[in-house]
Amino acid sequence: MAEVERGSWGGQLEFILTCVGYAVGLGNVWRFPYLTFQNGGGAFLIPYILMLILLGIPVFFFEICLGQFASLGPLAIWNLSPLFKGVGVAMMSVGLMVALSYCILMSYILFFFFASMGPLPWKDCANSWNTNKCITSNIFANSTLLEQIIKDRNITRAEIKTPSEEYFYNQVLKSSSGLDEPGGIVWQLALCLLLAWVIVFVVLLKGISSLGKVVYFTSTFPYIMMTVMLVRGATLPGASKGIEFYLKPDIAKLKESSVWSDAASQIFYSLSTCTGGLIAMASYNKFKNNTFRDSMIVPFINCGTSLFAGFAIFSVLGFMAKEKGVEVSDVAATGPGLVFVVYPEALSRMAGGTVFSILFFIMMLTLGFSSLFSMVESFFVMLMDEFPDTLRCNSTRPIIFRGVCIVIFYLISLPMVTKGGFYLFSLVNEFAGGFPRLITGLFELLVVTMVYGYSRFAEDISLMIGKKPGIYFQVTWCFLSPLLIVGILIFKAVQFKMPIVNNVVYPSWGAVLGWLMVGGVAIWIPIVFVIQWCRKGGWRVIREESKPAESWGPANLEDRENTRYVLPSPRRNLSNSRNFGTGSIYTSDNWSLSRRNGDIVNISQTSQL
Repeated sequence: MAEVERGSWGGQLEFILTCVGYAVGLGNVWRFPYLTFQNGGGAFLIPYILMLILLGIPVFFFEICLGQFASLGPLAIWNLSPLFKGVGVAMMSVGLMVALSYCILMSYILFFFFASMGPLPWKDCANSWNTNKCITSNIFANSTLLEQIIKDRNITRAEIKTPSEEYFYNQVLKSSSGLDEPGGIVWQLALCLLLAWVIVFVVLLKGISSLGKVVYFTSTFPYIMMTVMLVRGATLPGASKGIEFYLKPDIAKLKESSVWSDAASQIFYSLSTCTGGLIAMASYNKFKNNTFRDSMIVPFINCGTSLFAGFAIFSVLGFMAKEKGVEVSDVAATGPGLVFVVYPEALSRMAGGTVFSILFFIMMLTLGFSSLFSMVESFFVMLMDEFPDTLRCNSTRPIIFRGVCIVIFYLISLPMVTKGGFYLFSLVNEFAGGFPRLITGLFELLVVTMVYGYSRFAEDISLMIGKKPGIYFQVTWCFLSPLLIVGILIFKAVQFKMPIVNNVVYPSWGAVLGWLMVGGVAIWIPIVFVIQWCRKGGWRVIREESKPAESWGPANLEDRENTRYVLPSPRRNLSNSRNFGTGSIYTSDNWSLSRRNGDIVNISQTSQL
């Protein structure tokens, strides 16, 4: 039965836009603002930019070179050192956890989007979900009236809630008192979650060919909307106060190691490194694509987008601070829910708030889906490259495989849309976005530079782009980046504190659950190592299985010519096959070449000795 072609990008712009859409997502307008907010505003920008230079760009270039060279997904790519295939499994685990939590965010955004189709329900406190702690923003400007209301309602200033805050926690989430009180499923969110997964399935129905067309819209429209929102935010009274908080660094904050570790985690999160996605996307590139150029374009666009979105967010925070008569740092509770509390409230205070609300959540949807599509497709690519004979054996098998996975993903996600689901979601976001990424990033750098060998990898890159990486990449890959990751891991572990969400402290078993997530990712590296060690002969395998597999090398036969990546020995009678991008190669002595438009696209065995 003929194997379905792996596919490729329709053009180089599709790859760049997909990488931009993959990297530029909700992390730029959701995670980056709240990390900046809780780390002292402008102080956070200094370590953020340094981490971009020392970690972000080097690891981004590293991963797209790795994927493009062999045209394989993040599991099959470890043919370069089979003993460490567990790193690929760990990447797949991280990517799946991030994708599942990301889709929960999409369900929140869809909920707000549909709620914006009419009078904004978070505009005032006259709703069934509101409590006596709800006070509208305009009352904050009248201190006398505010104190009288506080006294009459027998509440403290710290207990005051805004309409948008109560809408998000009481109506959208129907939030329980904590992680240990899950409650039932919030059916509105469950339906929004179902819609999100259906959209993902439809877009990825034909894999990379359909994804490459969608990104033309999803990767460009958010910039139009962010510009509109920035212009509107800058015209609001008090906007300059928020911008000042955003840009003026609190130098004292730089003494806190948590600021530096948060900056490193955010760089990995926003560039979508260490989850296998970049390797998967780059594996569809042409062999001679200029990866160096791409690694300069995408990270700077991504981080520039974060900085740009920060202006829009903090201009609104300045407006809210002026409305409430408080400092910017006190305007709202920090955390994952920041954007779902701050922006809806600001939108409700604007003229034409309904229109701006619809546009804002359309922007959030396009940002979120552009990243989610790539995350989920990367997972599919990993497994289909690892089991091509099973999952690509005909044209319907990949569709069935994708559909079954989507159903499973939806069922796994359901606990995060219960009444206690936001606490679980925040836990996944806290742990999946930090330690696991750093661990997989550390191991992929160490294995490739020390086991496979930096000089060998540098030569591989020169075969693609015509020159070896410069001293900057050699120093960062071999020394600076691994040392930084180790230091950050140590600081994050030593300074770990129990998470607090919506002023609720997690129970001790919640932290244990979070560490189990980290362990569930990292454990695959030694597990696969031990399995290979036991199956293939004990200590002897360490030397043999650390070397690249015989099939390792460029996918296309013409790209292998005149390099050290020659075909296996003609006298070997091997039955294993390997997907070479658009066909299969059987490692034996007689070969049949298939061509399309003059290019070699398939190599197959015609006979065996």
